[in-house]
Amino acid sequence: MIEYLKGTLADLTPALAVIDCNGVGYGVNISLNTFSGIQGKESVKLWITESIREDAYQLWGFSTKVERELFLLLTSVSGIGAAMARMILSAMTPAELCNIISEGNDKMLKQVKGIGPKAAQRIIVDLKDKIGALGVDAAAGGGSMPSAQSSVLNTEVQNEAVSALTMLGFSPAPTHKVVQQILREEPDAPVEKVIKLALKML
Repeated sequence: MIEYLKGTLADLTPALAVIDCNGVGYGVNISLNTFSGIQGKESVKLWITESIREDAYQLWGFSTKVERELFLLLTSVSGIGAAMARMILSAMTPAELCNIISEGNDKMLKQVKGIGPKAAQRIIVDLKDKIGALGVDAAAGGGSMPSAQSSVLNTEVQNEAVSALTMLGFSPAPTHKVVQQILREEPDAPVEKVIKLALKML
């Protein structure tokens, strides 16, 4: 079992990080929160959980233990797989998610693509009593993500956002239109903000 990976950040997109550990490159699926947490760093440490199926072996990595624990809690809910858990953790911060669950705010959960009324209720019912043990301070952790460097070109942001959303399971054509619309309205928006807005519109 892999507990964590620590090494050089060889490549990074909003949905995938490649960690070079002594010459071996590990491709790790990440959320938008983790992308923001490790962006711009040379050396990183990701807390890992493994997904092993007959047809695939995947690594899921998180910049904090709390986010990993939330991922594991989400995937313990009936009908919530790893991809959907990442989608939820890309649409909101761990603190925001804990706050939403503790308050029973199913309306906010239903804003995440693929989460219907029944799934939102299952998440709240199953996890409401469990998230308190994580000790997440909603007030401290609910702020905006760090903005990307201002030198990033609009086209680079567009391409990176479309690529990440495609990896998350959205069709390229409608994704491209939505991303372009967001960038027309907010030309200087960093890639993580573009993706978060797109997740609410797709």
